[in-house]
Amino acid sequence: MKSARLLVVDDERAVRYALEAVLSAEGHDVVAVGSGKEALEVLQTQDIELVLTDLSMPGMTGIQLLGHIRGHDATLPVVLITAHGSEKAAVEAMRAGAYDYIPKPFDNDHVAAVVLRAIEARRLRLDNRRMAAERVMGKRLVAESLPMRRLLDAASRIAARDVTVLVRGETGVGKELIAAWVHVNSLRAKKPLVRFNCAAIPGELAESELFGHARGAFTGANTAHRGFFAEADGGTLVLDEVGELPLAVQAKLLRALQEGEIQPVGLGRVQKVDVRVIASTNRDLLADSKAGTFREDLYYRLAVVELIVPPLRDRPDDVAPLAETFIARYADRFGLPGLHLGPGVVEALARREWPGNVRELDNTIARLAALASDEVIRVEDLGVASEFVAEPFGPTPTVPMMPQEIPEGGLRAMVEAYETQIIATMLEETEHNQSEAARRLHVSRVTLIDKMRKYGLG
Repeated sequence: MKSARLLVVDDERAVRYALEAVLSAEGHDVVAVGSGKEALEVLQTQDIELVLTDLSMPGMTGIQLLGHIRGHDATLPVVLITAHGSEKAAVEAMRAGAYDYIPKPFDNDHVAAVVLRAIEARRLRLDNRRMAAERVMGKRLVAESLPMRRLLDAASRIAARDVTVLVRGETGVGKELIAAWVHVNSLRAKKPLVRFNCAAIPGELAESELFGHARGAFTGANTAHRGFFAEADGGTLVLDEVGELPLAVQAKLLRALQEGEIQPVGLGRVQKVDVRVIASTNRDLLADSKAGTFREDLYYRLAVVELIVPPLRDRPDDVAPLAETFIARYADRFGLPGLHLGPGVVEALARREWPGNVRELDNTIARLAALASDEVIRVEDLGVASEFVAEPFGPTPTVPMMPQEIPEGGLRAMVEAYETQIIATMLEETEHNQSEAARRLHVSRVTLIDKMRKYGLG
């Protein structure tokens, strides 16, 4: 079994030393502290897989520490060390969520066995959750780094508490995977998980797509349409890029969240729905609400719990397993059995900043696999290693040059030609992701779409 990082809590130094010696001999990394307060500080900064704590300690007792830990991470096993005659208290602690207890004086082999069982049980439980989420998502969920493990722990805790969740993070960090993780670990896991991309639907159609419409509600509505809320009834509705919703639709979404009812377009009555909403965005919705582009009351309704997905640059420990996952995927997709990353490649990848996050890493690995000349991808394939660390993979985007000749239409035509080049280039760089292109150009998505129509770029 892979070694684990354990936390030993006991106010007696001799006991701490004895437990540290036993568990270190088993190959574990042991952190030992003398109080519950110190234990909570360690849990805030380190990735601990098991806590072994004395039941009776001055200040904060083992039972009180257990309560704090259960509120922080219900998956973290806690094993209590009890003095002779404290068995009744230990049994009560197990009812409160402790994994097991070990009586003093303890047997070294017994301690090692209990710890091993507890760690394996936790890892199995987390692996089962992850595999269930991966089945729903169709993707592997990588969370080797401490920031991501903490995020998944938080997501698991709030999953069973049927509240709306706002998932925030930069473009490409994997917000959709966190939304799926919440659904899979919720009481709605056996019900539908439905996604609606708010940035992919023109504003005038968003209301009909979300809430449905009656037959004949508008020109072209030849049949009734259920809408995404109705499709998700009983389950979870994920609203990707929720900040792109028009204000009028935001008002109707607020009503759906507050009242649990929707009114399809053209239908004279409301319909009850039971839907949990998870929204995601790469924008600061609170700032948008202050600017008048997003309803403040809707923001607070969505952000009952806010989960922030860290960028890839803040979790370098995830780069290696992500890269290995991607290379295996593209080796299979491109029919290249045996394709793998050679020595030094992962290290070079881990030194990158990855402004495009996981999506950019995925794209980079796909490009390397597509260009591979044999079954080994080498550091040289990335370009000169030192240059690769400093610069993005591939050509650096350039601003289009101004036309050399003044067109017939004069300054206006010249500006329009230049603007057309800029928008076309940005759309190409973002793979026609209108929301991302608008963000980079510092304009609203509506403005971008108007420009695209004007210049025939749609």
